Amino acid sequence: MAAQRSPTPEQALAGFSPGLPFAVAFSGGADSTALLLARARRWPGQVRAVHIHHGLQAAADGFEAHCRALCLALGVPLAVRRVQAGHAPGQSPEDAARQARYAALAEAVKTEWPEVRDVALAQHADDQIETLLIALSRGAGLPGLASMPAHWQRQGLAWHRPWLVVPGASLREWLQSQGQSWVEDPSNTDEKFTRNRIRARVLPALAEALPAFRETFARSAAHAAQAQEVLNEVAAQDLAQVGVPPRIQALQQLSRARQALVLRHWLRQLHATTPSTAQLHELLDQVAACTTRGHRLHLKVGQGFVERDGPSLSFLGT
Repeated sequence: MAAQRSPTPEQALAGFSPGLPFAVAFSGGADSTALLLARARRWPGQVRAVHIHHGLQAAADGFEAHCRALCLALGVPLAVRRVQAGHAPGQSPEDAARQARYAALAEAVKTEWPEVRDVALAQHADDQIETLLIALSRGAGLPGLASMPAHWQRQGLAWHRPWLVVPGASLREWLQSQGQSWVEDPSNTDEKFTRNRIRARVLPALAEALPAFRETFARSAAHAAQAQEVLNEVAAQDLAQVGVPPRIQALQQLSRARQALVLRHWLRQLHATTPSTAQLHELLDQVAACTTRGHRLHLKVGQGFVERDGPSLSFLGT
């Protein structure tokens, strides 16, 4: 089977039309360098850049120096934010770092350039496939299988990933054709990290066995995202029906699958936490057992506890 030809960087950006001015999350790596360079040429004076200094390795100061030099050469205003992301019990260091990074990006944009409403991120097609494979390896549900969205709203900003259909190699080839350098994160070759093992070992094997895997896997992720969107609508309708906080008797009128859906939605939307599969199953069992007024309920769920409060459930954060 012949591989479909992936879009070139120029083709991928043809449909990218953020509000101007806009900001680019700029790490100094190839992907964000390509995005910053291409858009600064397209919209001179309309691009801003934010660099997040994680301080996790000795090379971080060099990343910042590279970013400052390139932004100066391009005439792009740059804001730098330093983050030290500690993770809560039960939270992965990667998730903590990601949340800290997004919070710092949003804070920098709103503080430095209040007129900016759009932020572009440089994750590409290989990043999307890695995210999908990691989700599959963890037995993720639809939210995980949907992987990374191309567009979404958060913290009053519109976020964009215009490179999601472009392989990383294409971005590097384009930069080389422009004579533009970038920095390489030395941790990207450390195979103790799952994502790096997938990049080094799995993606080359997939390319050989399934040449069109980037396009077909991305299509599956898009189907999962569409299905999850429908489920979110159903969950919102069910939550309006059972009440906030959820009334136990009203929950019991739903099927177990819809109870799971609405409880996940309640915990995620109202309390910014997500139960594990085991925690959710135990919560559903306890909801089913709440048939008497004296039945008590106190379960660890996500980053807190779900309790029975009279006829309803309540959530207590830790």
